[in-house]
Amino acid sequence: MKKKGTSIYSNLIFSITTLLIFQSCTETPKALTKPNIILIVADDQGWGDLGINGNDYVNTPTIDELAQKSAQFTRFYVSPVCSPTRAEILTGRFHPRGGVYDTSAGGERLDLDETTLADILQSNGYRTAVFGKWHSGSQPPYHPNNRGFDEFYGFASGHWGNYMSPMLERNGEVVKGQGFIIDDFTNHALEFVETSSENPFFVLLAYNTPHSPMQVPDIWWDKYKDIEIDTTHRNGEKEHTEKTKAALALSENIDWNVGKIVDKLDSLSLLENTIIIYMSDNGPNGWRWNDGLKGIKGSTDEGGVRSPFIVYWKDKIAPKIIDQVASTIDILPSLLDLAGISTSLRKPLDGISLKRLLLEENPSWRDRFVYSHWNGNVSVRNQQYILDQNNQLFDLSKDPGQHEPINEPADSLVSEFLKAKEKYIDGVLNELDRNREEIFPVGYEGSKITQLPARDGIPHGNIKRSNRFPNSSFFTNWIATSDSITFDTNILAEGDFKATIYYTCKPSSVGSTFYLKQGSNTLSATVQEAHDPPFEGVEFDRFPRQESYEKDFKPLEMGIIHLDKGHYPLSLHASKIIGSELLDFRLLVLERIK
Repeated sequence: MKKKGTSIYSNLIFSITTLLIFQSCTETPKALTKPNIILIVADDQGWGDLGINGNDYVNTPTIDELAQKSAQFTRFYVSPVCSPTRAEILTGRFHPRGGVYDTSAGGERLDLDETTLADILQSNGYRTAVFGKWHSGSQPPYHPNNRGFDEFYGFASGHWGNYMSPMLERNGEVVKGQGFIIDDFTNHALEFVETSSENPFFVLLAYNTPHSPMQVPDIWWDKYKDIEIDTTHRNGEKEHTEKTKAALALSENIDWNVGKIVDKLDSLSLLENTIIIYMSDNGPNGWRWNDGLKGIKGSTDEGGVRSPFIVYWKDKIAPKIIDQVASTIDILPSLLDLAGISTSLRKPLDGISLKRLLLEENPSWRDRFVYSHWNGNVSVRNQQYILDQNNQLFDLSKDPGQHEPINEPADSLVSEFLKAKEKYIDGVLNELDRNREEIFPVGYEGSKITQLPARDGIPHGNIKRSNRFPNSSFFTNWIATSDSITFDTNILAEGDFKATIYYTCKPSSVGSTFYLKQGSNTLSATVQEAHDPPFEGVEFDRFPRQESYEKDFKPLEMGIIHLDKGHYPLSLHASKIIGSELLDFRLLVLERIK
């Protein structure tokens, strides 16, 4: 009996020991189970705005070094403008499928039945955050906190009017930024990384430069203000050299911030398990050297849509040059594949995983078509050719700058590309409803705060928008009690809301009264304090801007208003104007009380 009992005990110990050894060999430590992901997206930075791509004027040592240690794509394509690229990054699907057709006024909003990359990663244990420019919808449930992101710090608009300690938001609440906007976004991203040691993290670091206005801090501008720019390149006669200098200075600032990210990851011993991607959202926002490519931002030609695309994963992805064509719709499937995440999606992806290109040496790879679309123009390309918006065929292997279309190309070749374009137009563009009614939701149950900026409002009477570009604009010239501002809103749930406007006004306007109205529900308020600040950051504009200037808008808490459920417009009216005008209006914030 003793021997038998000993045998059972020994077998039990052996079994437990074997199990523990098996688990230790097969289980990956939690920190290594899924890679962290940092996706850095510059705004309006062209292919040629990096030193690694041949620009002799710009100083981007960190990105250049990162590229040399990474997989670099030479033929990676984004959309011609901002919001479509962001929609495709988030969904892995062509942007028209997600309802994106504009950069403002609701046309930038990503349809609510689309699943985002952040949704998927969040449901797989990731902490998720976006810092910077969102540009996929402002009001919940279009807001980033309702699209899979735990943390949001930045702005939801298409561009911003001030880069020096501007008004921003953090998870719906209006806050004031700290310092230069790109540095500020980076600092918040670093703080997020430092506090994410218990879970893998996904950070979308969506910088908003070198998008205009060309506001550059002195420390960066001083490096470029006196250089002589050679304008003998293609389209050099159209170049504004002061704008080019500002763009290059802003690119160097981005590089410095990327360096801070890499250094932080290194100091936290996270580089080995973090995928870093660097890219831009479209071509350059002006005529400047771009490696001879045709077109700039807004164009479906190569210069408008070819982007840097650098993928770094220490000791996992070997340094290499990848020449196969790829595009933004490939980012989501590639990251999920690299992270070992399989999931069932409600809608089929248009993109494909690039994992084999990234991890394997000389994998077999099928040629494919890559599409570019904006404002009714469509181009389609494969590994060798591009059929442009005018149905001219170019051989990119011999003519990457699209200087001369092929003379009398084979009918079969042209037919192949035309069929591909027609398939895209019939099967993708026809899903897009450009005439849909843009209604702005208020009171979504998953969020406490809804912001209604002037961008989404409609002025009536004498009221004017501060600029023809709605993003980051404000309303002014409110001089008559018959003037008003309306928002086409859908109140998703009945309730009481605290209403706060952000305004400026002259001393002569103190004592004026106005009210907020929805049907029979009204809330009145009085202008009790003058606030007439100058435009902000004007001294840092290095090139005349097209966008609206910004001011330091002040909050005025109006009180509590009851809102009925349903599609009812919200409107602001003046009841008494003292002096020449009421106020300048920037933003209405509605906070659910009950």
